[in-house]
Amino acid sequence: MSNLRELQNGSDIRGVALNTDPNLPVNLSEKEVYDLARAFAAWLRRKLKKKDLTVAVGRDSRLSGPSLSQAVDDGLIFDGVDVLDTGLSSTPAMFMATVFDEVNADGAIMLTASHMPENRNGMKFFYKGGGLDAKDVTEIIDIAIKEDFEHLSGGSLTGYDLMKIYAEHLRNLISERIDSDSDKPLEGLHIVVDAGNGAGGFFATQILAPLGANIEGSQFLNPDGSFPNHIPNPENKEAMNSLVEAVKKNHADLGLIFDTDVDRSSAVDENGNPIGGNDLVALAALLASRAHPNLTVVTDSVTSDELKDFLEKKGIHQHRFKRGYRNVINEAKRLCDEGEDAALAIETSGHAAFADNYFLDDGAYLAAQIVVEAASQSISDLLSELKHPAMTEDFRLPVSEKAFRAYGEQVIEDLKNFARESETIELVEPNYEGARIRFTTPYGKGWALIRVSLHESLLPVHLESDQPEAAAYMAKELLEFLSQYPSLDLNDLQDYIDDNSNE
Repeated sequence: MSNLRELQNGSDIRGVALNTDPNLPVNLSEKEVYDLARAFAAWLRRKLKKKDLTVAVGRDSRLSGPSLSQAVDDGLIFDGVDVLDTGLSSTPAMFMATVFDEVNADGAIMLTASHMPENRNGMKFFYKGGGLDAKDVTEIIDIAIKEDFEHLSGGSLTGYDLMKIYAEHLRNLISERIDSDSDKPLEGLHIVVDAGNGAGGFFATQILAPLGANIEGSQFLNPDGSFPNHIPNPENKEAMNSLVEAVKKNHADLGLIFDTDVDRSSAVDENGNPIGGNDLVALAALLASRAHPNLTVVTDSVTSDELKDFLEKKGIHQHRFKRGYRNVINEAKRLCDEGEDAALAIETSGHAAFADNYFLDDGAYLAAQIVVEAASQSISDLLSELKHPAMTEDFRLPVSEKAFRAYGEQVIEDLKNFARESETIELVEPNYEGARIRFTTPYGKGWALIRVSLHESLLPVHLESDQPEAAAYMAKELLEFLSQYPSLDLNDLQDYIDDNSNE
């Protein structure tokens, strides 16, 4: 059995499920998911204080999905759980299985590794209280390692078409929010969907088309776990460029793109402009503000200064927090508990969770809201006032220390102290992740965020400037400071300076 602790990735389980690379041995096989499913059943019984459980089990389009979902079913049934096998599903739909009255599942397990390569797979866990946190997943792993299962008899297996119910839910949402007497409220609207051969094809065929939308030009709707066309990832440039071309070719009013398990989405406007990153945050915030005029939007740490200016002009407060979708969701919930209307938690990666939707990380829900807006006005007009940095660069600085996190945190603390005493750079506060530094250079202004990677031995550096020439100057100042740390590999930064030096 593999080391189960190594499979934990925050609040998810992630591992290698297919033996396609000799350097990456399989560590998430039927045995691992079988034991983790049994552990989840034991955890859920203790959490809910009940013996009789119904758990929904779904998967995305990955090639390893059918065999792993079978193992999950077997583990749950062995311990007396009534299993609803939902087959090809989206991650958000799995949580909704605990919400829909006609399903009323106590919990759910989704087999997915999001946008990761085809040889990977993983598990996401839900109960009526929402998605599990990292500490919950750690408890499940502990149960599996100790084999502290709860074996009961009487389990059962039922095939269940969850996506039919979930699609109807989204169709109703769109119909209710569009002021139309027609049962085809999207008639006359041309929308191109790119599902990347993941689980998102249903949005075109089961939601948009029945509501009257023209979905001609939609692509890669068929599930195929080898992902033959492009990585199903809204952040991937190849994937987004593919959708941009499809929108332009078909003269569509809107383009929508999903990741593999549909917990993330992004869009392309009627002019073929991609709406991702800061643009997507701005759009989602505007949509949320319709029902929440005093909105606070919680974002990840790498959002631009231009976004903050845009939101403030629209009367929306931004609370810039940490990377990690579970981090921004939990922070939004915390602010709500304190009386602030933090009704939206969103990352620039496309993870978006609305308070009005159980703070569920749901790409299809966001897409549905964008569709409602596109039915009445131009998406590009909504974002016309949003400015963008002239230059955006990302660097990954490897840390050779075994205790990379402690080493990286020390580098960041030293940088903060340096910035506080510097006359040329300014420490941005409050800041909840790493160090955000503002620069004023002879060529223009900009900022950089340096943080410790969540999972890798790296210091990621994100840099933005209002003039292209300022970026290299900023990189040079960072290099000068970071050169005192021998365990940092600065080649990435040095190469950029060499290629873009102002001197």
